[in-house]
Amino acid sequence: MKGLSILGATGSVGTNVLRIVDAFPGRFTVVGLAAGDNVEKLAEQVARHRPRVVSVRSASTRDALGRLLDLGATRVVVGEEGAVEVATHPDAHVVVASAVGAVGLVPTYRALQAGKDVALANKETLVMAGELMVAQARARGGKLLPIDSEHCALHQCLDGRRPDEVRRLVLTASGGPFRTRARDSFDRVTPAEALAHPTWSMGRKITIDSATLMNKGLEVIEARWLFGVSGHRVEVLIHPQSVVHSMVEFVDGTVLAQLGVTDMRLPIQYALSYPERWEAAIPGIDFTRGLRLEFEAPDHERFPCLRLAYRALEGGGSLPAVLNAANEEAVAAFLDGRIGFPAIPEAIREVMDDHPPRAVATLDDVLAADAWARERTRAALKRRAMETV
Repeated sequence: MKGLSILGATGSVGTNVLRIVDAFPGRFTVVGLAAGDNVEKLAEQVARHRPRVVSVRSASTRDALGRLLDLGATRVVVGEEGAVEVATHPDAHVVVASAVGAVGLVPTYRALQAGKDVALANKETLVMAGELMVAQARARGGKLLPIDSEHCALHQCLDGRRPDEVRRLVLTASGGPFRTRARDSFDRVTPAEALAHPTWSMGRKITIDSATLMNKGLEVIEARWLFGVSGHRVEVLIHPQSVVHSMVEFVDGTVLAQLGVTDMRLPIQYALSYPERWEAAIPGIDFTRGLRLEFEAPDHERFPCLRLAYRALEGGGSLPAVLNAANEEAVAAFLDGRIGFPAIPEAIREVMDDHPPRAVATLDDVLAADAWARERTRAALKRRAMETV
């Protein structure tokens, strides 16, 4: 059986990973679970799977977990060090990195450093430190297997092909809830409207990223590192039906596309079973039901976050980490009602303009850029709030 550790166990991806575990009894043993503060859901997971180690965000969450159930032989650890322990447990063969945002950076890096295979749903880790992550995987012999539906699709289309055989990679995007909304009404967008994704059911942060198209920008950067192609060969197309998840155009003009229903269990199962394919109890596409496939270019004026991501990739060094940190802070401020929807890209642009890219040679360099950008973004957001009073 494969030993499995999950970072972000109580989130949407982590929950679906455990659904896959339940669907294939005898294939996996759950070694470790790392979560934040969703203690009720974590207690259910621990009771069912009895992992060897569990990591939570705080001591108070650890105490609450102990009050909810008899932990038995399960050891509970706290904070980033605890998440690293889950990620590097000697019995874990595969680490699912699905913690949201920069919090997953260090544990994912340590997992690769320990030679683990990493099934990656946390795109921010490659955005912030793609070169370091890929180098560590190569040095230690671990595999990076994408769980994002778009990158999983590219992985299947490429199937071991060399980067020099690729003309371009095409990531598809649903366009989010505001694809056709008048741009001059964006200042009236509410968090509830932005969280109403037309296709996928995801966590709050990634759903807002989808509404701004920053999610697709982060995926462009991720694809650059996962598949070893330059950024200008990674394109984005709006595809409202979300049936084609990605496409690869080869140098001879041939295009391969991966199609599938919108169910996160499919890319998760692909990553966990690779290089095998296991039968899934998920219905396929019914091609007889008037299937439509529409594509259009993204509107960079309506969704400037996508352009900012390309700029960060071109600038390189510490700039992608700054982009990511500024975005996380701005999205949190929008969800809290402290800024309007258009202020998300405006704040990110302001912080990027203020940051000369620096070389990134170590994880500490990345963390320093992240900390700088968060402080600068919070100051910018506070100033904006004061100006609107």
